[in-house]
Amino acid sequence: MNPLSYDVAKLLAGLLVLASFLMLYQVRLSALLNMLGVHAFILALAVAWQATIQHAPELYITALITLVFKALLIPAALQRIVTRLGLHREIEAITGIGLSMLAGIALVALSLEVMLPVTAHIDPVTREDIALALSVVLIGLLMMVTRRNAVSQVAAFLSLENGIDLAAAGAEGMPLVVEISVAFSALMAFLVIGIFLFRIRERFDTVDIRALDEFRGDRR
Repeated sequence: MNPLSYDVAKLLAGLLVLASFLMLYQVRLSALLNMLGVHAFILALAVAWQATIQHAPELYITALITLVFKALLIPAALQRIVTRLGLHREIEAITGIGLSMLAGIALVALSLEVMLPVTAHIDPVTREDIALALSVVLIGLLMMVTRRNAVSQVAAFLSLENGIDLAAAGAEGMPLVVEISVAFSALMAFLVIGIFLFRIRERFDTVDIRALDEFRGDRR
C-alpha cells in the first residue's frame, strides 16, 4: 500500500480520537455539541478516504450520510433542543475533568494493547483503524458513565456510534444497505431521545438524570 494512504488514514483516525478527548474535556453543552459536529466531520473525511484507498464508491455515500446527518443536522437539532429547554449551563460530571482525561488515556492504551496484537495478520490500515475505533467507542462509554446531563449522554452515544462506523469502514467497508439502515436507526433513536428529553424536562424541570433516581426512590 502507498505509504501516503496509510499515513492519511492513521492521521484521520487519530484526529477522531483527539476529537473524542475534546468532547470529554468540554464543560458546557454548546461547546460539547459543536465538538460532536467536528467529531462526525472527521469521521466523514476518514470514511471518504477509505472509499478512495479501497476503491469502494459506496463508502462515498456513507461519508455523505455521515456529513449531512451526523455532522450537520443532528448537532443543530440538539442545539435547538438545548435552547428550547433553556440549558445554557455547565455539564455536571461524576468525576473531575482531569480524572476523566486520565481514564480516557488509559482506555486508549488498553485498546492499542488489546487490538494491535490480535489484528497483527491483517492489513496495516485496517489494523490501526480498528484499534483507534475501539478507543473512540470506549471514550464514548466513559463519557456516558461520567456525565449526568441527559443531552451530554446523547452526544456521548453518538460519538460511540461514530467509532463503530470507523471500524466498519476500515474493515473493507460496509454494504451500503447496512449503512443506510444504521443511519436511519440512529436518526430514529435521536428522535425518540429528543421526545424523551422534553418529557423529562416537563416532569422534573431538569434533564439531570439524578432526578430519575430520586423519583424511583420516592416510588419505593
